[in-house]
Amino acid sequence: MPSVITVTSDDLALPLEELVVRTSTALDTHGHLIALAPAEPDDPARRRMHTVRSALEGDRIAIVPLTLPPLARTLLGEQLRQLSGTDLGPGVLAGAARLLSYYLHSGALLASVSKLDRVPVTVGSHVKSLVPGRHFAVVAHPEAYLGEADPAHVPPGPGYQTQLAVAGTGLDPGWITGPLAAGWHTQHLREVPLPPDSARWWGTSRLVEFTAYIADVGMLYQLVTSVRRDTCTWCGLEVIGDQCLFCATRLGERNAPAKHAARLPGRAVETPRRPQLLSSLGLPARSLHGRPPVPPDPASSGVSPRQPHKR
Repeated sequence: MPSVITVTSDDLALPLEELVVRTSTALDTHGHLIALAPAEPDDPARRRMHTVRSALEGDRIAIVPLTLPPLARTLLGEQLRQLSGTDLGPGVLAGAARLLSYYLHSGALLASVSKLDRVPVTVGSHVKSLVPGRHFAVVAHPEAYLGEADPAHVPPGPGYQTQLAVAGTGLDPGWITGPLAAGWHTQHLREVPLPPDSARWWGTSRLVEFTAYIADVGMLYQLVTSVRRDTCTWCGLEVIGDQCLFCATRLGERNAPAKHAARLPGRAVETPRRPQLLSSLGLPARSLHGRPPVPPDPASSGVSPRQPHKR
């Protein structure tokens, strides 16, 4: 069963030798490791993880850079850990990190946007942030949004069933738990600890971070299995997307058999599969090059979410 970790600034507090030992132990226990890292190449925590991977010569470590805010990255790691208990292999699970990020709506309630550089900030917003008592609603993913926290105006949200995670005590979260939760038709509110990188990411410590996410593991499983799978031509892992995130091999001609794939114990390397179908829902499988699949709605389709197979 692959292990999933979220790379944060807390990793910098550990000596490099200890981090290498811990990572090696995780590989011995789980076989493969998926590390969700910040997208910035010069991020110290991400660079530290690359150093660990090099020290271990770790072709079983996939470092997945993501532009998500810290809370969204944390929740994505939680989703992948849930899926790791199903029959999805490590290559598919690593690719699912990018796929499932499309279904996270993440933002924050901020007291100031003077140091915010994650979304475009107008001069007017900069001036308003100098006025005491102003609060700003910011959505950084999947589409940028910036406006005053007005009960009458809520940013566009997900069009499917989600839960809303709220983190931080720097401001009154009433706008999030009230107008935003109602406007986004949230099924459940969940309080979680504020990630250690949130203040730096958002440019202020006076914030409350929020993320709408899919909590149903059955729905997550259907989303991942609706996407076309191929076999990596180098390491033989089954993957989704155009690249194996473990060995960094780009998938070339998808109709060609895997010529150089290493044979894994007890498993034969297969020719890349044709797109799979979710026949019960009538949804064709899609490549990550196209638009991500729409989450199934069990209530409207009359079909209960297929439960994942346990190992």
